[in-house]
Amino acid sequence: MRLLLDSTRCQGYGLCQDHAPELIEIDDWGYAKVLVLDVPPAAEESARACADNCPTAALRVER
Repeated sequence: MRLLLDSTRCQGYGLCQDHAPELIEIDDWGYAKVLVLDVPPAAEESARACADNCPTAALRVER
């Protein structure tokens, strides 16, 4: 599974990091940065939660 970010859609809400701080970092301006592109199996549920809770649909998971 991969966690992908469309940075043009990110509005800096930071909700993604609440669900998976091991996968997402928030930069100095409040925007998301994916730390781990290939999500380990133990973090797949967290990656889905990130994508599902992004209000701008900037994150998505892909198999």
